[in-house]
Amino acid sequence: MRETRLKGKYMLAMMLIAGTFNVSAHGPVTPQSIDTSALPQLGDEWIEANPYREHSGDIQAGIIRVGASAYNQNCARCHGLEGISGGIAPDLRLLAPDIDGDEWYGYRVQNGAVRNGAVYMPKMTEHLTQEALWAIKVWLESVSEEN
Repeated sequence: MRETRLKGKYMLAMMLIAGTFNVSAHGPVTPQSIDTSALPQLGDEWIEANPYREHSGDIQAGIIRVGASAYNQNCARCHGLEGISGGIAPDLRLLAPDIDGDEWYGYRVQNGAVRNGAVYMPKMTEHLTQEALWAIKVWLESVSEEN
């Protein structure tokens, strides 16, 4: 009996040790593509200020819907479900809904975040269109603590 418990503890310890070898920064992240064909198209050149912020009605609802889906598939793992950070990465709901927030957001999605050679956030513009990325920002503003 004692030998069986000892073997069980040994196996558990080995599994925990083996499982830690694949951990780096936030782990492997594979961004998911997003269908933005229903959104107003923005072109290839990055736009400095969020062009979707001023839309209203059905267009705004569609932007928010795409933004929520894009966030949940690509950002929630690190930035938290429903935009509520669990402390791993910044709470994006707290970004200012103006050019300062847009500048920081644009910089980060274009350049990612790397510390000491570890990728904490990939360059999201390599995986998502700016339509998807600006839709995410509109959704974040819609769930902001300030609303």
